[in-house]
Amino acid sequence: MSEQEIEIRVLPSLDAIDAATWDACACPEAKGGARPNDPFTTHRFLKALEDSGSVGPGTGWQPQYLQAIMAGQTIAVAPMYVKGHSQGEYIFDHNWAHAYERSGQRYYPKLQIAVPHTPATGRRFLAHPDFIETGTSALLQGAVQLAARNELSSLHVTFCTEEERDAGVDLGLMGRTSQQFHWLNDNYADFDGFLATLSSRKRKNIRKERAQAQNFDGTINTYSGNDLQPEHWDAFWEFYQDTGARKWGTPYLTRQFFTIAQETLRDDMALVLAERDGRFVAGALNFIGAQTLYGRYWGCVEHHPFLHFELCYYQAIDIAIAKGLARVEAGAQGEHKLARGYLPTQTHSLHWVADEGFADAIANYLVAEREAIEEEIDILTEYGPFKRVKIEEQE
Repeated sequence: MSEQEIEIRVLPSLDAIDAATWDACACPEAKGGARPNDPFTTHRFLKALEDSGSVGPGTGWQPQYLQAIMAGQTIAVAPMYVKGHSQGEYIFDHNWAHAYERSGQRYYPKLQIAVPHTPATGRRFLAHPDFIETGTSALLQGAVQLAARNELSSLHVTFCTEEERDAGVDLGLMGRTSQQFHWLNDNYADFDGFLATLSSRKRKNIRKERAQAQNFDGTINTYSGNDLQPEHWDAFWEFYQDTGARKWGTPYLTRQFFTIAQETLRDDMALVLAERDGRFVAGALNFIGAQTLYGRYWGCVEHHPFLHFELCYYQAIDIAIAKGLARVEAGAQGEHKLARGYLPTQTHSLHWVADEGFADAIANYLVAEREAIEEEIDILTEYGPFKRVKIEEQE
């Protein structure tokens, strides 16, 4: 094989590639023990999903990881799955599926390059730093060829970076724009420093909410690393089951995932727990990246006013400020986050659809959707909680 030839392998399990090889592409910045930019594409996180049965047989997420090899070296990898449904993706294509099947074609199975159950932006084409353009292009083209060769309806790349979106569009895929609400750290010294940038009314509302939330006759603590213990996961599993049952019908993650997380992911997590009368009553789980805190799961067994906002949003801001992180991504959806300092932010995805006529219809829809989302982001930002800056015209 010459140096210009690239072999694309499909791996049914991460057992087929060692962690060092995968992470050299997924998180080269973490070499030597540093924190990865994106904890969700590390070998240990994806392996925890696989080993816990949170992906695999019966879940609708069947691993088909991609590996690009050139001259004997792995130059890029990607977390790819054969999907039997559209659950756990957070960039919704249910209407596409219904229309596709009404036309007499099968929408499922489809291919998905994504981190399962995780609406967090990050690289999806995990190219080695020495092969960014070559590796990204090889994975993109390889994934499309696999979908076409196996007569699958479509390929989807969700929560990719803007740069990856642009690269995919250049290769003929369709780019899609969505939105989330993110909090940005303007080098705040503390939470009061953040509050000082808000309008008076919003600042008072947040102080009132925090005071009421913290007045639940209990304590709130954050656990990470070696401070995390199995009993914390016993409590959080109860919270997570309740939330998962209400939102999705059944929780996406298994109990075994949290057992494995205790062993392999505890340094990547910050678990905020509320305790009252010797019992944990609510919790919010965050993952920690090099520059970002990712809010993921929340649940409770007791309702207390504003405790959800406190654990999920305000405590996350406290953690980000204390750790010097640049942003908090608070997960999918939720315009209620706007009043709490989380601003609308574009997210991106890529899509390839086999049927040309159907692809043309989707492409037209995506143009209109993109314009609507851009307008909505402008409007929501204007109505955000921050002080208005007066610009005086100078003579």
